[in-house]
Amino acid sequence: MSTIAKNFRIDAELNNKATKLLEGLGLSMSQAFSMFLRQVVLQQGLPFEVKYPKHSSELLEAIEEAKKLEADPKAKRYKDMNEMWADLDK
Repeated sequence: MSTIAKNFRIDAELNNKATKLLEGLGLSMSQAFSMFLRQVVLQQGLPFEVKYPKHSSELLEAIEEAKKLEADPKAKRYKDMNEMWADLDK
């Protein structure tokens, strides 16, 4: 089977993380891409679902609470983690 060279650009941090993970699985980046492309052909499309992640209502509520606290000039601010933990322990 003949092979061809492909060039593509990828974020350096993503490349480093993926390379490390793939090495732990005993795969090179080239082998992983070959596996991916074989699955694309077999599945006749992407071999995984592509969609926005769903966040829990608890997480969304926490984000909204954090935004409100950040915007509230009366909310207590901390410069010392020990002071914050002491207040949380009360």
